Amino acid sequence: MTHPGRILRVGIAALILLALGAGIAVALTDALGIRSEPADVPVETAAVAEPVEFAAPPEFARADVPDGARMLAALEELDDAVADAPRTEGRATLSVRVEASVGDAPDADTTAGADGDETYRLEGTRAALTVIGRTEAGAIRGVYDLASAVRDGRPVDERAGETVTSRLGFRMADLGAVGVAVDEAAHSAGTDYSHNSRAFEDVIIADAPYIDEVALAEARTEFDAYVDHLLAEGYTAITVPGLLEYLTFSDVGDGTEVYAPDDEHVARAIAMRNAFGSMWASAHAAGLDVYLRTDMLVVTTPLEQYLQDRFGGFATDDPEFWEVYAAGLDELYREMPYVDGVLIRIGEAGQVYDLPEWDYRSTLAVTTVDAVRTMLETLLAQAERADRELIFRTWSVGVGAVGDMHTNADSYHAVLDGIDSDRLIVSTKYSLGDFYSHLPINDTLEVGDQRRIIEFQSRREFENFGAFPNDLGPLYAQVFERLLAANPNIEGIWTWTQDGGPWRAGPLSLELKAGFWQLAELNTELAVRLARDPSLDPATITADWARRWFSDDPATVQAIGEAMADSREAITDGLYIGPFADRRVFAIGLEPPPMMWIFEWDIPTGDSASLDVIYAISRERLDEAIGGGERALEAVERMRDSIAATDAATWHDPSMREEFLDALDYEADTLGMLADYRMMVLRNAEWHDTVSAQARADWEVARTAFRASAAEHEAEYGGDPYHPAFNLEAARLGAERAERDPAMGWSALALLVLVAGWIGYGIAARAERVRRLPLASVARAMWVAGTRPWRASEVARDLGPGQRVALVAVPAVALAVSRGILTWFAAPAHLVATLGAWLVFAVVLVVIVRALRAPWPAVVAAVGGAALLRVALLAAVLVPSGPGGYWFGFWTDEVQRSAYVVVSFALFGWVLVAAAWSVAGSLGVRRAIGAVVAASGAAIAVIAGLVAAIGLEAALTTWNDQMALLPWGLSRILGITVYLDIPQDTALWLAVIGVVVTGCGVVAATVPRARRRMA
Repeated sequence: MTHPGRILRVGIAALILLALGAGIAVALTDALGIRSEPADVPVETAAVAEPVEFAAPPEFARADVPDGARMLAALEELDDAVADAPRTEGRATLSVRVEASVGDAPDADTTAGADGDETYRLEGTRAALTVIGRTEAGAIRGVYDLASAVRDGRPVDERAGETVTSRLGFRMADLGAVGVAVDEAAHSAGTDYSHNSRAFEDVIIADAPYIDEVALAEARTEFDAYVDHLLAEGYTAITVPGLLEYLTFSDVGDGTEVYAPDDEHVARAIAMRNAFGSMWASAHAAGLDVYLRTDMLVVTTPLEQYLQDRFGGFATDDPEFWEVYAAGLDELYREMPYVDGVLIRIGEAGQVYDLPEWDYRSTLAVTTVDAVRTMLETLLAQAERADRELIFRTWSVGVGAVGDMHTNADSYHAVLDGIDSDRLIVSTKYSLGDFYSHLPINDTLEVGDQRRIIEFQSRREFENFGAFPNDLGPLYAQVFERLLAANPNIEGIWTWTQDGGPWRAGPLSLELKAGFWQLAELNTELAVRLARDPSLDPATITADWARRWFSDDPATVQAIGEAMADSREAITDGLYIGPFADRRVFAIGLEPPPMMWIFEWDIPTGDSASLDVIYAISRERLDEAIGGGERALEAVERMRDSIAATDAATWHDPSMREEFLDALDYEADTLGMLADYRMMVLRNAEWHDTVSAQARADWEVARTAFRASAAEHEAEYGGDPYHPAFNLEAARLGAERAERDPAMGWSALALLVLVAGWIGYGIAARAERVRRLPLASVARAMWVAGTRPWRASEVARDLGPGQRVALVAVPAVALAVSRGILTWFAAPAHLVATLGAWLVFAVVLVVIVRALRAPWPAVVAAVGGAALLRVALLAAVLVPSGPGGYWFGFWTDEVQRSAYVVVSFALFGWVLVAAAWSVAGSLGVRRAIGAVVAASGAAIAVIAGLVAAIGLEAALTTWNDQMALLPWGLSRILGITVYLDIPQDTALWLAVIGVVVTGCGVVAATVPRARRRMA
């Protein structure tokens, strides 16, 4: 008969364990934070411009024009435009002059000062035109606009009698593809997700003299052509990567504290200034403001050592720390006075952006509000002294105010309120997130007192890098209309013409040099033209683009316009799952992007977290979610029909028509494969949700279709650098596990029956006649010890050697099989971690118990019996639809997840309680608890130590690749630890804690009781 006191103690233990489990369940739900809300996604209404006849330009003669290199460059662009025109008609004279009194321009942005005012007036007739600029900049812009009209096939006198101004004067572009090699082999492989462009890789060499002069001359030619291109399009600034490469830190201390006089970093910095300084100076002289673009922090090995020695590390909240970088900027502006400022990003950094074997690297270290504000206040004081500008990007990846200042107005205020230097420009992406579709316009651009610029991306990295037609005109028009009305502090744009995302994964397309880059060029033109005049009709800009690059035939231009009007439907339906994408989703303190089923770029994900949550959010509109794939294909078919119907002879170059058709064939094939994949993953989640035979049958049909379309896609486009196949590795990992789910469910049922049978056998073995059966005493010992551990010694005392083997083997096999089922028998990393922890715990516990001369079979029976209860629970939840169903419930059903966590944790805790209780009678309570604590600490120390030795990021990557729980692409971008904000030394500290816990446990278990002395 069980003593009433023991029943009370068991009840108390159970309540404590259940309460702890409930606390963990609540904390887990809070940490996951999975929720969604409606999003105010702009509705894009595409239109097609009315057809117009090509206006042949006249041949211009210069009647009266000012001198100057910038004016000469503009006039040469006009001459080139006329020379490139399909035909000309007549002759005309062109006069240019500057008059400060030219027309009122109430909407002109004159933030660049009087010299930057681009206002001009066009007077005269087609045969005799005069450009009158309010400033030289205005006169030059007028000539460039004439050249643009010629290239677009518009009448050169269409704005005669008008005063023309630019709404936003600051219009910056990136470096394009200047200095980037056309590397077909790298693109064919499709495995390099580095974000480093390797620009000027052939120019910069490892050893003295550090610069290859021949390669530099070639790069200079490319750069000059690109500068001419930007000026002609209407850009006024350029940002180029680099900062630390130009610095010697000669202004820090005595000039040798960071770099010794003979340090190669010094010689290289001087060589870099000499080589590239003339390029940046020429761009500045040509009319482009030049900004160096850098991450913060950026370090070299000597600089990092200096910061470590002086500040004890990256003391980013210490103004003195930032004075080191301010001194570097003092040097920069003194040695390179043509640099107008720097552009700083704090939100992404690390290996994916760094160049191997190049001792200039970035690190994610400015992560708190205090650190950001200290950095800005210190560097802005320097900018004010130097009369330069500091552009600060709000883009950031992470949690907290700094992590979401890009999308959260409250966080923006927390970080930037009160920082009101007129040298500060805050740069923010137009979208409430990254450059995806299905996102609201970024309302943080409507707040703050700082000068602001809006970021746009032409070659949309998440929409296959501009390889698909993708006309963003209607969307951009809405952005300008809303934001300019809301915030008078917006003064410009930054267009990413080429940059963003991996440079050698995805389609090879390099502006002005390789691939079908003209598709993305449309968005570059849309951004700059709408920045200058937000009232323009985007459809007319698209028509201008079509005439400029493809054809002057009105019917062909109309057909291209019709195709581009359908382009957004193909993109927004084909690459997104609408019912999910149209909501703001929050998880683990982050805001996942609307394209989570492709994460990221060309990687359809196979992870359960993303796909199950997408299904859960789309569940009520499942047919619509699946049907998006077919709608996209219909849009691509219409696009192709429009282009195919054109006459090749009407194109400037018939090969461009073939390029267009090839792009559409590629899009149709890719979106067709993705349509099959979306159906497969959504039907799979539906099966886990409903356990419906029909859903499983639908999944099998979709799986067969995906296998076929994926094979065709890879056969057709695998190894094609310009139209590469998508990376389907993660998709296949998920599909393989989905295929195993039914078998795993049946295996779990078999395991559950066996475990339940074994437990029942132990219960029945209470009867003497049953106890005589094979292994009945073992089953009895495990049942009694696992549920009433104070009797463990009693029931395990008389077990023979063979029975003791079974006492160990039965729970060990059950544990191994249950974990194998949970991992589809496809994740050895998970088995090593979990089974390894069980093994270390059991071995250390038995060793300590035996050393203390307590009956070890008792503790093995207690641990094994309690563990079987937990195995039974796990097997039960795996039965309905295998591990996929287990994780589906974990990600999507808060009640189910919490209930499982409560009971599972309570049973796990009971294993530890049972272990201690089983030997408490022999050892005493303190020693028994000490033995269990020591064993637990050892398990933590060994497994955490193993992870630390491998590397936390590497270990998590291997584990996640095998378990397919989180997006496979996480570790290929910034890394799982960065996204989840896990310190890199976490495993090491856990190992240390494990060692300490083990030591404490050993002391508690081995120190004998103090003996009372007789008086």
